[in-house]
Amino acid sequence: MRRILIVGGGYAGFYTAKRLEKWLGRREAEVTMVDPLPYMTYQPFLPEVAAGSMDPRHALVNHRRHLKRTKVVTARVSEIRHADRQATITPAVGEPWDFEYDQIVVTAGAVSRTFPIPGVADQAIGLKNIEEAVAIRDRMTDNFAKASNLPAGPERDRLLTTVVVGGGFAGVEVFGELRSFASALVGQYPQLTMADTRFHLVEAMGRIMPEVSERTARWVVRNLEQRDAIVHLDTQLASAVDGKIELSTGDNFEADLVIWTAGVMANPVLRNTDLPVEERGRLRVQADLRVIDDNGVVDDAWGAGDVCAVPDLIDGQGVQGFTVPNAQHAVRQGKLLAKNIVAVLRDERTREYSHRNLGAVAGIGLYEGVFQSGPLAIKGFIAWIMHRGYHGLAMPMWERKIRVFGEWIINFLTRRDLVGIASREAPRAAFVEFAARPKG
Repeated sequence: MRRILIVGGGYAGFYTAKRLEKWLGRREAEVTMVDPLPYMTYQPFLPEVAAGSMDPRHALVNHRRHLKRTKVVTARVSEIRHADRQATITPAVGEPWDFEYDQIVVTAGAVSRTFPIPGVADQAIGLKNIEEAVAIRDRMTDNFAKASNLPAGPERDRLLTTVVVGGGFAGVEVFGELRSFASALVGQYPQLTMADTRFHLVEAMGRIMPEVSERTARWVVRNLEQRDAIVHLDTQLASAVDGKIELSTGDNFEADLVIWTAGVMANPVLRNTDLPVEERGRLRVQADLRVIDDNGVVDDAWGAGDVCAVPDLIDGQGVQGFTVPNAQHAVRQGKLLAKNIVAVLRDERTREYSHRNLGAVAGIGLYEGVFQSGPLAIKGFIAWIMHRGYHGLAMPMWERKIRVFGEWIINFLTRRDLVGIASREAPRAAFVEFAARPKG
C-alpha cells in the first residue's frame, strides 16, 4: 500500500487524517500522523481556559480515540528529505528513525513569533497551546491569593497587573476574558477591589481586531475601557526586563503577568526540509494545496493550515493575497486536502480551495461579545451567545461538543470554577519537603 505521512496533528492534520479514513479503502493507503502532542488543541477556547470558564481537557481532542485507522506517532518530524521521500522522526525518548513515504502532508501549524525585545523571552508567556492557557489561569489565581496578604504598595500592584501584547483576536479575547475573571476573583478576597487591579492591552497599530470594521473595533475599545481596562494604541513594548514594563510612549510600570499574542510564524520544521518555502518561511502551495516551486507542482507533497501560504481566491485579504492563519481556514483546508489526495491516487481531478468568510465572532468576557459580517455588527450578550454557539458546534467530534456544552450549562448554574493549581509546575515539592532520607 502507498504510505501517507501527515506532519502535524492540529486542525488541518487532524481533519486530513479523519477524512482520509472516511474516503480511502482499507487497502488503498496507510496513513501515519506524527505530532509531538497526543491531542489536537482547539485554540479558540484558550482564552476561556485561561479565565477558568472551561476545563483544559475539554479544549482538546484525543488523537488516538478519534483516529481509528490512522497510525498516530507521538514524536516530532525533525527533517524532511522529499527528494528521497524520507522524513526523520525524533521521539522524546529513544533514538530517531527514518520513515519512508509515498505522499507527504505538511500541516505542522505555527508558533508564536516574537521580536528581540529585552525581557520578553524571559518574562512573557504565549497563548498557542493548552499548557500556556492553564499557566495563565494558575498564575492569576495565585497572584490574587498572594496580593490579598499584602498591604497596598508596589509589590501588590505588581501582582495585580496584567499586560497583553497584541490587539488581534487572540489578544483581545484573552484580555477581555481575564478582566472578567479578575472581577470574579476579587469577590473571594474582601481585602481587594477591582480598583486595585490593572489591565493593559498594548497594540502597535492604531486600532485593534483588523478582522472587524473600524467602528466595531472602537466599540470594543470603549467596552474594555468602561470596565477600567487600559488600551494602548500606536504603542510598542520596549522592555519587560524583570517585569518592569516600558512602552514606546514613555509609560512604565511593573507587571507579574505578561502575555504575548503579537503574531505567529510557520513551524520551524520547514527549516530542515528541501521543500520550497516563501520569504516569510511558509510552505509554498497552490490553490489545490499541492506544494509548488518555480518549476510547478512538486509531486507527492501537500500542505495546509498556518504553516502554508495558501492563495486566497475570493477575498485576497490576507498578507500578500494568502489566507489568514486561523482555525476556520485550517479546518476547511484539511477536509479538501484529504479529498484531493484521494483524487490524485485515483487519477481524478483536484479542486481548488476557496472559502468566503461569513463573519468574525469573538468573546471579550463573560456575557460580552462581538460579531461582524460585512456591514452587520452585533455586540454584547447576543454576540456572546453567537460566539459560544459557533465554537461549541465547530469543536470536532460530538463527544467533545457534549462535554463543552455540558460544562457551560454547569457553569451557568453554579458559576465558573475559580480554583487554580499554582503548585502544578512543582508537583513533587510537598513530597520532597517531608520525604525521609538515609542518614549519613
